[in-house]
Amino acid sequence: QVQLVESGGGSVQAGGSLKLSCVASGYVFGNCPMAWYRQAPGKERELVSNISIGGIKNYADSVKGRFTISRDNAKNTLTLQMNSLQTEDTAVYYCAAERGIYCPNIHWGQGTQVTVSS
Repeated sequence: QVQLVESGGGSVQAGGSLKLSCVASGYVFGNCPMAWYRQAPGKERELVSNISIGGIKNYADSVKGRFTISRDNAKNTLTLQMNSLQTEDTAVYYCAAERGIYCPNIHWGQGTQVTVSS
């Protein structure tokens, strides 16, 4: 059974930093592309960043230069370092194991709240 458990969310003032982590189990972590999504109140879930099994990274324009995604296949862990946080970054952040050659289904974590105050 695939499980994705996020941690690291919280409340921070604008300009601050947070680091989100996602620990995966129940599958071969290195076989799946991974991603962070977020959903703000009243808005659709949106892709924040993703990383391929080969380590290629992509970012939403809104977070480029501020957020850094990384993966440690030996520790089955995905991280998102978030710097220079803005109030617009307030959302629930979700870890996802995305579909790929070896991964037929997408799996989601339960989400972690990030609140940025001015």
